[in-house]
Amino acid sequence: MSVHNSQSNVDEAGSSEGLRREIGLFGLSSNLINAIIGSGIFVLPAVVAGGLGAAGILSYLFCGFLIALIMMCFAEAGSKITVTGGAYAYIETAFGKFFGFLTMNLFLFGSSLMAIAAVANALADQLTVVTPLFENLGFRSAFFILIFGGLATVNVIGVKSGITLVKFLTIAKLAPLLILIFWGMGGVVYEQLMWDEIPTMAQIGQVSMILIFAFQGAENSMSVSGEVRNPQKTIPRAILLSFTVVLLIYITIQQIAQGVLGICLPDFEDAPLAEVAGMTIGPAGLTLLIVGGAISMFGYVSGDVLNMPRVIFRASKDEVIPLKFLSLVHPKFATPYVAVILFATFGCFFAITGEFKSLALLSSTSSLLIYLGVALAVIKLRYSHPSGSFKIPFGWLVPLLAIGTIVWLLSNAKLKDLSAMGIALGILSLLYLVISLLKSRPGGN
Repeated sequence: MSVHNSQSNVDEAGSSEGLRREIGLFGLSSNLINAIIGSGIFVLPAVVAGGLGAAGILSYLFCGFLIALIMMCFAEAGSKITVTGGAYAYIETAFGKFFGFLTMNLFLFGSSLMAIAAVANALADQLTVVTPLFENLGFRSAFFILIFGGLATVNVIGVKSGITLVKFLTIAKLAPLLILIFWGMGGVVYEQLMWDEIPTMAQIGQVSMILIFAFQGAENSMSVSGEVRNPQKTIPRAILLSFTVVLLIYITIQQIAQGVLGICLPDFEDAPLAEVAGMTIGPAGLTLLIVGGAISMFGYVSGDVLNMPRVIFRASKDEVIPLKFLSLVHPKFATPYVAVILFATFGCFFAITGEFKSLALLSSTSSLLIYLGVALAVIKLRYSHPSGSFKIPFGWLVPLLAIGTIVWLLSNAKLKDLSAMGIALGILSLLYLVISLLKSRPGGN
């Protein structure tokens, strides 16, 4: 069954999918903020400064401009397609199962599973400051099992418990950043914010390809749209609120880090914000940012365990994945419990067996392709699904600007990264063809 055929009979209490609509404006906004503000902002200010110096704010404004375009596309598509699945559901509805299959796999492997495994390892590395036990493989593995097992349990019990945890973690991760902002302002040397030169567009594009990693995540958090109350109004409002908060925090933090550390900012690649906190607040500030970074990383993993199983659930329900048991809903808790358990299990496995340190560009490329699909889907859905409470102003301008900006930004990626992505999409296309041929055989369904 395609997504657009499964939206009837939806009311405020529950969706036609058997899930409960229990997420409101604050819950969805928290989910968006939690998904976007992950580990990136704790390390990327040094990378941005290394590429653009004091003019690094230009890269934030460029990424902010692009994400604003994308979020408007998400808002319009989300007001039309209100079932679970987020960007996957929008693209599958607009362009069919093949592109839905590609999107689901880009979601699952390109920007999710490997990323949360890497973030989980970064979290364990961060905690080695507290105790060297995290350097022991057995203890580290037990830690990962505890994290992923606990998060799976919370999210099987109910989306309400899952979103409550996300709300708490969002507040917990924002608190140290806000403290750093208010305290750090006093340590800013404004001469260090002066630009030495105006960077070229090529320089901005190269830095933005990395920085966009700190802005991505909204595509994952929109996967719970089938469990949002009054989605036609809640989704656009939550997107606007959360994006405004994130952009203001990011720009302010970059300026404070630049103003405090100056030309030395690129030298602190591992923990630039902790260095800023140590210089402006003292040892207590250094500890605060280390703990804040750990909470932020845990929040990122928590958000993905909440969001990504909904994409798997939706893809199984649409028969894009030929595994029907993945769309099972728990009879008591009304959650996609099989998808939750499977996703958490794979995340734990990759966290234990791998060390993923250089996934930012791959993850960014995957997300940009998903964003491109959503922008194109908005154009298609205006014809196939004209209803919806929100429509982007200025006609075709916003989706076309989004498409052009994404294509330009992708042109700044390294050839080897684009080649690897092309090979991956080719393999997925062949896999989809094989699955389709098997399903078309007698008894293949």
